[in-house]
Amino acid sequence: MAQGDPGPAKSGVLQLELDELLDALQAHIDRVRGARDRLDGLLEAVMSVGRELDLAHVLHGIVEAAVSLVDAEYGALGVIGDDRKFSEFLPVGIDDDLRREIGALPMGHGILGELIRHPEPLRLSELSEHPASYGFPPHHPPMHSFLGVPIRVRNKVFGNLYLTEKRGGADFDTEDEAVVTTLAVAAGIAIENARLYEEGRLRQHWLAASSDLTNALLSGTEETEVLDGMLEQAVSIADADIGVFYLVGKAGELRGSLARGEGAAAHRGVVLPSSEGTLAAAAMEKEGLIIVADVQNDERVTVQPERWQGFGPAVAVTVGTKERLSGVLILARRHGGAPFTGADIQALPTFAGQSALALELGERRRDAELVSLLKDRERIARDLHDLAIQRLFATGMTLQSARRFVDHPEAVDRLTRAIDDLDDTIKIIRSTIFGLREHEGLASTPKLRHRIVKAVDAAAATLGFTPALRMEGLLDTDVPADIADEVIAVVGEALTNVARHAKALHAAVTVVAEGGVLAVTVGDDGIGIRSGGPRSGLRNLSERAEALGGDLSVTARPQPGGTVLEWRVPLLPDWE
Repeated sequence: MAQGDPGPAKSGVLQLELDELLDALQAHIDRVRGARDRLDGLLEAVMSVGRELDLAHVLHGIVEAAVSLVDAEYGALGVIGDDRKFSEFLPVGIDDDLRREIGALPMGHGILGELIRHPEPLRLSELSEHPASYGFPPHHPPMHSFLGVPIRVRNKVFGNLYLTEKRGGADFDTEDEAVVTTLAVAAGIAIENARLYEEGRLRQHWLAASSDLTNALLSGTEETEVLDGMLEQAVSIADADIGVFYLVGKAGELRGSLARGEGAAAHRGVVLPSSEGTLAAAAMEKEGLIIVADVQNDERVTVQPERWQGFGPAVAVTVGTKERLSGVLILARRHGGAPFTGADIQALPTFAGQSALALELGERRRDAELVSLLKDRERIARDLHDLAIQRLFATGMTLQSARRFVDHPEAVDRLTRAIDDLDDTIKIIRSTIFGLREHEGLASTPKLRHRIVKAVDAAAATLGFTPALRMEGLLDTDVPADIADEVIAVVGEALTNVARHAKALHAAVTVVAEGGVLAVTVGDDGIGIRSGGPRSGLRNLSERAEALGGDLSVTARPQPGGTVLEWRVPLLPDWE
């Protein structure tokens, strides 16, 4: 062996050391490459989460990114509600069929609730060994390794990110925790941006719905149709399953309701003398907005609670002020649905206020139109009275004065008929004037004058001619409702008798309220009263008068023949 030439043993040692060095260098390069790849993956995950603005997609993207970054088999994100339980739970790695077999999603107990109670990162090698572990429900896949990290939004814990079963059977390490914690920070920013975007979008939708409501009411669309459209929009914007609008009267009574959505038929047309025992009353007591966790079991709903069967989360808001309340809007979701959060209902009070203003503007517009209509009616009535009637009366007087200068009998007869026709025309115009001056609201019952005109008009088809009509006195104010009903029955019965028995060509109806007495007179130019004829109709009229302390008289008219029926009843009690 030459001097300086290393022996075979020493050469082998050097070769081994070189291989080990190369292996160590390769491992370091792999670690660096792995760290770089993980860093690139984390950066890509952060960017992909930040690009999305829809909150549901953001949350799902966070879980998928975390599962991929730490090579976990399962992941989930639990959103914490106001009751410190999960309001949402989004799992990844479990398909829909398995999820249905497992049953209800977790509420935030056991090991999942540990992060709610103590919002700090948590790593476990074996889930079942933790004191807070409750075990798994049937059909749940086995899980051992665990990593949980809280997600904060504006220093408030929004929810927790859970990862289980690191692939390969390894445990989650500090690097996994650091990566997921970094992702959680970025997730908090992305969630906040998505929530701000969602709030802005919802606010824009509510403002647009308010604008549509106002435009529809001011354009003259019927209020019921407008409110029905408003309900449909509210249900859609709030992602509710049903919307109900109760119309509230001045005394707090429910005077009707509209409904849209699931089970709406049970909520339509509700009329109650009081709102007590309803969700509307609870909202009116708060004079604003209330949130209900479970409406079907709410102890305040005691009147017809079965109408809310199957519904859970609900929100109710008053539309208008206590002094001028239009109604109460209620939105509800099916039982098991997500509760209404601040983002869902933040703009709802503003929408209710705008709706109340729109309803008031619409009411004032209708009042203005009604006033304009009544003014037009008053003007027409005044013109008819001051112009048409006076001219007809003057013409009749002229014809009467001219009649004594006419010698021919046929000409005299024609002049007499013309004068009588003018008198009848004047009576008809006066009846029209009375009808034009009916100042009755759209929701009120028809006044007596209007009902008498309709009764006389209805008899024209049977008689073959329209009877003359004259009305005097304060019929619409001095005649009680029960006597008014009798008057309509008497007019109808008397004109029916004329049509059946009198063979008349003319008839006249006079209704006068004067001196505490109401008198209904029906005269005709027919064949008069026949002896031995049927008297059942007259007997009915007589009994009606006697029941009210009055009387009935039927007399023959000497010229030009016919019958005069007079039905009289007192309007005031005897002691007055």
